[in-house]
Amino acid sequence: MGPRSKKSSHYEAAFEDYLRRNGLPYIAVDEAKRALFGDAKLKSFDFVVYRPNGTNLLVDVKGRACSPRLSARASLPNWTTRADIDDLRQWQEIFGGGFIAIFLFMYHWPHEPDQSPFRELFGFQHRWYGMMTVSIADYRMHMRARSESWGTVHLPGAAFREVARPFQDVV
Repeated sequence: MGPRSKKSSHYEAAFEDYLRRNGLPYIAVDEAKRALFGDAKLKSFDFVVYRPNGTNLLVDVKGRACSPRLSARASLPNWTTRADIDDLRQWQEIFGGGFIAIFLFMYHWPHEPDQSPFRELFGFQHRWYGMMTVSIADYRMHMRARSESWGTVHLPGAAFREVARPFQDVV
């Protein structure tokens, strides 16, 4: 499968490269919006990843930069908007039981891999990335308000450490 037709962030491009290099079947979703049920609009997620031995994944990539000063107990940045949560949950309902919606937090790590808080990093275009996933159900269960004015939420550190999994563990 070739690269996406839409312009994507370096996080999405890195994830797509990871999928290709690891032979994971996927479809990149190109539409920014999709009309459903008349006037309803949902923000599209980024990828459908097919798993031969499990539930398929609806993946919304959330690119985040990591500080090199990140401590082992600090929480990785994991904020998102309430609208993204609602839309991704609705996509999961539309696709049905054979699919699970996840946020893929794609972290750009600015240093060499041996200094990273991630179990596994991969390189793409002279950058290092780590990936953590959280199902939409787990995220909704543990989320807390981050900014009411911006409509953002996050998972507190302990909750994130409890429910987040490396992407390599879910495929």
